[in-house]
Parts: sequence; C-alpha cells; structure tokens
Amino acid sequence: MRIGLGYDAHRLIEGRDLMLGGVKIPFHLGLLGHSDADVLIHAIIDALLGAAKLGDIGRNFPDTDEKYRGIVSTLLLRETAQLLASAGYRIVNIDTTIVSQNPKLAPYLPEMEKNVSHTLGVDADCINIKATTEEGMGFTGSEEGMAAYAVCLITR
Repeated sequence: MRIGLGYDAHRLIEGRDLMLGGVKIPFHLGLLGHSDADVLIHAIIDALLGAAKLGDIGRNFPDTDEKYRGIVSTLLLRETAQLLASAGYRIVNIDTTIVSQNPKLAPYLPEMEKNVSHTLGVDADCINIKATTEEGMGFTGSEEGMAAYAVCLITR
C-alpha cells in the first residue's frame, strides 16, 4: 500500500467559470489557470501520482504545453487513472478537503464525488469530498483564491 498527498491553489478572478470536481458551480468568480483550474481535481491528481511515484501534475501535464490550455481537468484525471493502472496500481480510497470562503459547496459535494468516482472507475464509497472555510482568514478567507487537499491510498 502507498499513500499520496496532493495540494493545489488557484486565484479567483472574474470572467471564468468555477469548476470543482468536474461540476460547474454558480458563482461570480472562477479560478485562474492554464486548464479549467479545478483545484480539487488537481489535488487528487497530485496525490495519486505521488503515491505511485509517477511525478506530479506539472511534470505529466505541463502548463507550457498548449494541448492542455483550457482542458477539462477530469480528462487529466482519467489519464492519471490510466497511468496508475499501467503501473499496476489500484485506488483504495481518496479523501479531500476544498478550502473556500464562498460559495457554500455542501449542495455540490455529492455530484463531485459521483464525477470523481466515475472518472476514476472506482466505487463511490471510495471517494470523500469535504469543504471548509478559514473563517475569513488568509487568501481563501478573503476570496482571493481557493485551495484543495487530497490524500489517497493505492495498492498493487
């Protein structure tokens, strides 16, 4: 068994859709990034790649490569699942936390879990997605950005 930890953060800006866990969240701000900037999916990808010793998201899907400009992050997650399978790994579980002052994410968490489990081809019971605020502190509390953490367990 191997454990992986992932983290990602992106700046909130006007004029972009807010994508989290492959779900478009109604909000007046979106996340800035080379892809759709889905911090949750990016943290999951980094956790999985790290657990399998397959590098990180930047090494596998560099933001210097135009083919990833604007890409939907669930496509990157699907490719990550294929990399793990090719290396002989199976996902046991993933636990995540999204850090965001606003919008309130609780209503969207079940759909995010469904998207992630479907994309990875694992049972929905293997995926847990939570959200929290930082009580107005820091860059997430001031709505300057959002962050996400992910931890995973994989096995051969």
